Amino acid sequence: MKTIIEPFKIKTVEPIRFTTIEEREDILEKSGYNPFMIHAEDVLIDLLTDSGTSAMSAKQWAGIMDGDESYAGARSFYRFESVVKDLTGYAHIIPTHQGRAAEKILFTLLGGTGKYIPNNTHFDTTRANIEYSGAEAIDLVIEEGKDPETLHPFKGNMDIGKLEQFIRERGAENIPVGMMTVTNNAGGGQPVSMANLREVRDVLKKHNIPFILDACRFAENAYFIKLREAGYSDKSVKEIAQEMFSLADGCTMSAKKDALVNMGGYLAINDPELAQAARNILIVTEGFPTYGGLSGRDLEAIAQGLLEVVDEHYLKYRLRSIEYLGEKLTDAGVPILQPPGGHAIYINAKKFTPHVPAEQFPGQSVVCELYRFGGIRAVEIGSVMFGKTDKKSGEFIPAAMELVRLAIPRRVYTQSHVDYVVELIIEMYKNRNSLKGYRLLYEAPMLRHFTARFEPIV
Repeated sequence: MKTIIEPFKIKTVEPIRFTTIEEREDILEKSGYNPFMIHAEDVLIDLLTDSGTSAMSAKQWAGIMDGDESYAGARSFYRFESVVKDLTGYAHIIPTHQGRAAEKILFTLLGGTGKYIPNNTHFDTTRANIEYSGAEAIDLVIEEGKDPETLHPFKGNMDIGKLEQFIRERGAENIPVGMMTVTNNAGGGQPVSMANLREVRDVLKKHNIPFILDACRFAENAYFIKLREAGYSDKSVKEIAQEMFSLADGCTMSAKKDALVNMGGYLAINDPELAQAARNILIVTEGFPTYGGLSGRDLEAIAQGLLEVVDEHYLKYRLRSIEYLGEKLTDAGVPILQPPGGHAIYINAKKFTPHVPAEQFPGQSVVCELYRFGGIRAVEIGSVMFGKTDKKSGEFIPAAMELVRLAIPRRVYTQSHVDYVVELIIEMYKNRNSLKGYRLLYEAPMLRHFTARFEPIV
């Protein structure tokens, strides 16, 4: 059959509030033209993020009712620990309230002034936690990963030559850890091949540099490997994921993505000394090592979600639903990052609004119009999120790509919702020349996209 149906039935529904264009124009102005500041109830289709926005399953909700809320040594922790150990193979599992908390702990221990952390592409919170420690986050994605139009099966791969050169230039003693983000969110949700993971592992191991995965979308990456990499078509997604994890020394995990929950994360590592140091920080900042900022019910939901996410019927539906959105937009001439990634479609804002220069944030222009015109909330991943101004010269340094991410929450929207998004974007594209640029009125020193305020340039 050509039609791929949702591998689930809907048991509970949530109403959507409809608004008019006039109402949304007023809402945009009051929110400083920043979708993060819009009340969720005023959003028709919310594609801001796939983080923490999943619909949980009946078994996850049942696990919540069964959660053990003991302060120390809760039964729910040991179930959670067992599931994560079985999946990752790592010896020490440290729960945190979300992925950035795991990053904060890791880089508090390994970061610092004069240190450098290479990655394919760091996402926003990873970069922020590295820079907050005083270290420098370095992106070494392959050249194909920097071009929205280039077709490549694994655009999230790291450039091995650049990694080796980087280590020679900076010195292995100044690189406390190397990372890989799977899938590569900032680069368009693009996967990383097993061969590339193995090459990165070998280079880092040669220089005695630990290797950590940012694994929040590990299952989607594993399914891409099954579909696209020779030798893996007959392996299960779980087996592929286990092989991915075996190549690294640990991982940070935002369970709000591929564990299908609304809150939670963990740091999983093999080094016992690093684990003990991490637990010491955990106790001060998150909680006791057997709950780490989470309730027992959260731990139960994560454990169940990790079992469900490697189901191939789910992953086939998940990736195909993203691909479907991408195909519809591409057929209408809308420029998107190709090929479609695992969790989102990324509009190429530079081509969507070529009349808006980078310093006027073309992605923010598209994001605001998506909400104004149709009530869709998306997020800019371009010069608002990753652009900066050189402190010495005052020169504006734009992001490598100007993108708008349409992140699809897991198990939330139906095909008719997606078709509405398609129709609206196509109509927007026809009138793209009317879109205006924006100027910043306020920005925080770090992660400015969350709280920035803008005004349109008339």
